[in-house]
Amino acid sequence: MAVPKKKRSKAKKRTHKSLWKRKASFEAQKALSLGKSVLSGRSTFVYPENEDEDDEE
Repeated sequence: MAVPKKKRSKAKKRTHKSLWKRKASFEAQKALSLGKSVLSGRSTFVYPENEDEDDEE
């Protein structure tokens, strides 16, 4: 039989929400930093080139 969940208090709700937003903000900051690095050409990030796939055919 279905049982309703217990209600989360306002304080816990606000804490949980702020932690979730902080994690999202940190990930967005990392993505932006990586994008800037790749565009500037100074990155050590290695990604496959499409030319290799064309040579195999």
